[in-house]
Amino acid sequence: MRKLLAILFMVFIGDVAVQAQDPHFSQFFASPLTLNPALTGKFSGLLRVAGNYRDQWPSISKAFVTSTISVDGAVMRDKLPYTDTWGVGVMAMSDKTANGILNSTFFAVSTAYHKGLDEDGNHQIAVGFQGTYSNKRLDGQALKFADGLQLDGTWLPSPTEPINTQTVNASYFDVNAGVLYSGTTNGENNFYAGISTYHINRPQESFIGGTYTLKPRTTVHGGGYFPVAYNATVHVSGLHSRQAGAAETVIGGAVALRANDDVDKPTNVYLGTWYRFGDAFIPYVGLEFGGFRLGATYDVNTSSLNTASQKRGGIEISLIYIQQPIEGRKDIPCPKF
Repeated sequence: MRKLLAILFMVFIGDVAVQAQDPHFSQFFASPLTLNPALTGKFSGLLRVAGNYRDQWPSISKAFVTSTISVDGAVMRDKLPYTDTWGVGVMAMSDKTANGILNSTFFAVSTAYHKGLDEDGNHQIAVGFQGTYSNKRLDGQALKFADGLQLDGTWLPSPTEPINTQTVNASYFDVNAGVLYSGTTNGENNFYAGISTYHINRPQESFIGGTYTLKPRTTVHGGGYFPVAYNATVHVSGLHSRQAGAAETVIGGAVALRANDDVDKPTNVYLGTWYRFGDAFIPYVGLEFGGFRLGATYDVNTSSLNTASQKRGGIEISLIYIQQPIEGRKDIPCPKF
């Protein structure tokens, strides 16, 4: 029984075990620096602040709670050609697993250069790089093993598992990179495609009696937006990601309905849905106003896990603030979803 509980725990905290899966967001489009370093500085504005919060499988005692905050923007605008952009950014992410038994913290610095491919900069290609410092902390005292169970239902430290009286830390440095193409045909639409790879240097972490090598995570993603009426725009996006033996494919879209008559400072309401193949439908609602975009999704489990999760795959909230461009300067359309 003791060994069974230990095995189940190792499977549960998969980013320590063989698969070593990264935290991820259903609203991948609202977390640019965890999707592709080449997205650094790629937005219509001066400064972008993005925050994300995800509570995955809340019915399974806070299985995974992930939050991020990032800040990025363009530098040396006056010294670069109008068609080019150099972006820099920083990001912090926290991932709490198994009700906080395992805490992972990440700090990243990103940079990307976006090179114009034509005289107007309507088409750009970018290369981005990111360095990340990661620390993981396992609270062994919070683990419960069968030989620590008392007759009255309470738990004592296991006499055979030293980890039950320890707090274990592991840290490593990570290198990530990506490329991105972005274009527009008329200044009103946008389409883009990119590929990114995380853990290029295959960092190793020594954790609970073993050394684990993080497998690279490669993601192919793309999307775009296209006005379809005076006050309506269709946004679409998708990705396919692979890491170790796991794969994820997400595709979907949303319609933005403008609620005011100000084209330069619109108030938009977003309604849409994404689908993670073999796992969940992801309804999305959003509101955009005054440089802010607030988004909310709720994963509805469709996989075999829906019995345990009660079809409650997880709630996710995103908030992005973009400082508006300088008056009189019209930025090149950039990816939004």
